[in-house]
Amino acid sequence: MSDLWFTQRLAALDFEASDKDPLTARAVQCALILVGGGLNTDMSAWTINPGIAQEPGAIAVHGLTDEYLAEHGQDPEQAISTIAKSVAEVVAAGIPLVGHNICFDLTLLNAECHRRLGDSLEGICRQPLTRVLDTMVLDKHAAPYRRRVSEKQGPYQMRTSAETYGLAWDEESAHGAAYDALMSAKVAYKIGAIAHKAPQDRPEWVQRLRNRRGPYDRFSDLAFVDVEELHRRQIGWAASDAASYQAWLRNPAKSGDKHDANAVIDGSWPLRPAGGES
Repeated sequence: MSDLWFTQRLAALDFEASDKDPLTARAVQCALILVGGGLNTDMSAWTINPGIAQEPGAIAVHGLTDEYLAEHGQDPEQAISTIAKSVAEVVAAGIPLVGHNICFDLTLLNAECHRRLGDSLEGICRQPLTRVLDTMVLDKHAAPYRRRVSEKQGPYQMRTSAETYGLAWDEESAHGAAYDALMSAKVAYKIGAIAHKAPQDRPEWVQRLRNRRGPYDRFSDLAFVDVEELHRRQIGWAASDAASYQAWLRNPAKSGDKHDANAVIDGSWPLRPAGGES
C-alpha cells in the first residue's frame, strides 16, 4: 500500500469550548492544521466570542475569559460559517480529519452549524464524514487497560497519549486549540508507525500489553487498511467502549461510588446527533 494512512496529508482539528457538553457548548477557539504528506504545514485559527457566559471550569482549562473573548473574539455566526466551509473543503479534498476525542469537536461543530447556520455539518460538507481518525479511539483500542497517571491525569487524555508515544508535553502551551490539534496529528503518526512495524519489532511496552493474541497485539488491527476501513472500525470500537463503560457504571460491585443504575453512554461516532437530527 503506497499511501499508509498515517503518512498522508492530515487535517488536525481542535476546539476549545464554553462547557464540557458538546451539544450545548459554544465554540470559543478553533484550529484546523494541514500537516504531513510531504507538504508544508498550513494552519488556520479562530478566536470566537460565544455570546454567552462560560462555565468556570472551561475557563480554567483554556484560559480564555469572557472579557477577553468579548474584546478579541470574532462574531460567532461568521466564525462558524468560515470554519464549517474550511472543514468542508478538507472533506471534499479527501483529506482525513484527525483529532484527540474528535467526536467532541465534530459534535460541537455540528451543533454550532445547526444553531448558527441552520444546517448540519454533513449538510454543509454535502457528504457524510467517512475519513476521520480519532487518536483517543485508536489508542484505547490498541493499548487498552491503561491506568490513570494520577488523580488529575486520566489514562487516555491528550497528555497521557502523547507521553505514552514518546512525545514531549508542554503544559503551558497545552489546552490551546492549535497545540492540541498539532499534537493529535503527531500522536496519530506515532500510533500508525508502531502499527506498521512487524509485531516482534514493536516497542517493548507494546510487547508487554495484556491484550496480545499469540505473537500479535491489537496494533495489528490498525495496519495496512485504508482510511475508510479504519473509520468503519473506529465506529465499532467507540460503540463497544461506550457499552462497556455503561455496563461498568450500572454494576455497583465494580463502579462503587460512581454507580449509576440508569447510566446511558452514547457510543455514536464520529459525531453525536444534534437535537432533532436523525
